[in-house]
Amino acid sequence: MAGTINRDDIAAVRERAPIEEIIGQHVSLKSAGVGSLKGLCPFHDERSPSFHVRPTAGRWHCFGCGEGGDVIEFVMRMDGLPFAEAVEYLAERAGVTLRYESGGRRGTEQGASMRRRLLEAHRVAAEYFVEQLESPEARIARDFLRDRGFDSAAAATFGCGYAPQGWSHLTDHLRRKGFTEPELKASGLVSEGQRGIYDRFRGRLVWPIREVTGDVIGFGARRLHDDDQGPKYLNTPETQIYKKSHVLYGLDLAKGAIRGERTAVVVEGYTDVMACHLAGVTNAVATCGTAFGEDHVKVVRRLMGDTGQAQLKVGSTGAKVVFTFDGDEAGQNAALKSFALDQQFLAQTFVAVDPEGMDPCDIRQRDGDDAVRRLMERRVPLFEFVIKASLSSHDLETPEGRVAALRAAAPIVAQIRDRAIRPEYARRLAGWLGMEPADVLRAVSRAGERSGGASSTRRPGAPAGGPSGGQAVHRPDDGPPPMDPETGQIATVVMDRPNPRDPVVRTEALSLGVLLQLPRQIAEDGQALGIVGELSREAFLTPQYAQVFDAVAAAGGPAAGQGDWVGAVVEQAGPDLAALVSQLAVTPLPHDKPAEAGLYARSVLAKALDNFLTRRAADLRGRMQRAGAGTEAANEAFAEMIRLEQRRRALREG
Repeated sequence: MAGTINRDDIAAVRERAPIEEIIGQHVSLKSAGVGSLKGLCPFHDERSPSFHVRPTAGRWHCFGCGEGGDVIEFVMRMDGLPFAEAVEYLAERAGVTLRYESGGRRGTEQGASMRRRLLEAHRVAAEYFVEQLESPEARIARDFLRDRGFDSAAAATFGCGYAPQGWSHLTDHLRRKGFTEPELKASGLVSEGQRGIYDRFRGRLVWPIREVTGDVIGFGARRLHDDDQGPKYLNTPETQIYKKSHVLYGLDLAKGAIRGERTAVVVEGYTDVMACHLAGVTNAVATCGTAFGEDHVKVVRRLMGDTGQAQLKVGSTGAKVVFTFDGDEAGQNAALKSFALDQQFLAQTFVAVDPEGMDPCDIRQRDGDDAVRRLMERRVPLFEFVIKASLSSHDLETPEGRVAALRAAAPIVAQIRDRAIRPEYARRLAGWLGMEPADVLRAVSRAGERSGGASSTRRPGAPAGGPSGGQAVHRPDDGPPPMDPETGQIATVVMDRPNPRDPVVRTEALSLGVLLQLPRQIAEDGQALGIVGELSREAFLTPQYAQVFDAVAAAGGPAAGQGDWVGAVVEQAGPDLAALVSQLAVTPLPHDKPAEAGLYARSVLAKALDNFLTRRAADLRGRMQRAGAGTEAANEAFAEMIRLEQRRRALREG
């Protein structure tokens, strides 16, 4: 990427990307009243639809699981994409040309154009390889697949193809399709020698590697011919669109199962992914020529919802990552590396290892689909596997060996994130070692003190200290909220959720709902706009709603409600109130005549102001009683009460 995406272009993407169409690709939406759509939430299991979309506001919200946001956040959540990639993905579909602050418009257009060309080149190459798989020369590739239990239907499902022998078959094909030499060099599909460019993949079985959106961004190729002196597996090199540390093979097919089951299975190869999916383990993915690393963790966490403060509050219930390793020394080393990443997950991590050291493809080939599923069911916690692996290198028959094993295993137990489980595994370790539990518990405690221990409550990536990860916190009794000096946003409120059964809460929620959903109608109605001018944060007894009203005011009020109005309010409200703003922006309003939306908005706002004036009048009566009859303070309070009563009467008559 050339730099930070221009803010105006991001706003244009939010405004132009048709949220109902983007979400409609994943969710069957039906009308839920004026300007509102609903369907079954794609982020949690439910039988009755609680997922609402309001296209005019550009927001979505699920009243079941609490997730919500704009169209960019939906793509991020649905496809596991980082923010910038989600914006770029939507920009292409909405026809928005993105500018990057550090590069200028021209460089950005060239970069975006090159990305499109590279994706197109890979699409054409993938089709070419699939066609070649049917050629006589490709019999060796078809035999390879058949011998491992994969028929033509399986090959088609995973897009398997064949790169023919020779030096320039694909290169010539792409040139005939209009791709230039600079584009071919940038694609990673060709290599360059003294005589020019030539095909990178030759005489190999080929798997397309797709990003989560389904676009082909690279290939993995398996050696087939005895005279091929290259590596057994050859992958696309790093390119503008292919970053191996971010890519997981099969993610485009597995994302739905990972998201729905909140479980990811990480295997070691392309054929293992195929075997798992065909056996019904449809949440299996594999790395592409590299070890599972930190960037892969981020991808998986986003898809599983294993991220953010909301997830921390409910713990890691249901979220699981299952690694499959060979039972040999290499597999144990891979498990140790994965255990080093365990702290970055909130999900529980497991290991599934076949006792005979077979991988899922071999298991399926020999024993069938059920055996693959049983392998996953026999999973054990990752830390248990690592503990036992550390014990296996010591002679537990001697006192010296047991002490050495304890020294090796105690730090592993001390790193278990869940503090409640650590003592239990310390006792299990004592049993495996044949030592006194108290001695092992002390050793684990000392190891934890030396390493600083492992936290079971810290959110991955969050700075220490403070419940909001660095966001300023403002409590309801602190008076008007300050602005966060670093972000320029209203400081976060820490409080309980509003009670929807409270009539005051309902009135306040409706008033904010019309401010967010009907800004144009309010701006065109002089009376409604006047009522908004009389409201203040003191009109809202619910602290969260007072904060949202502050954000509405900071965004310019309904008169400024053009373009991405709700997004502007979210920006002012800050990330901790974003979900509440989305909820208010999509909650169906109880009116069914679009032509009378302005009148409805005025009546709701008038009710909120009436409640506020009633409370103020009650306060004034108390002031009169305290001041005493005939005093100047009492007379001033009485005069103000008369004015408030006249305004209340006008509201009710209007």
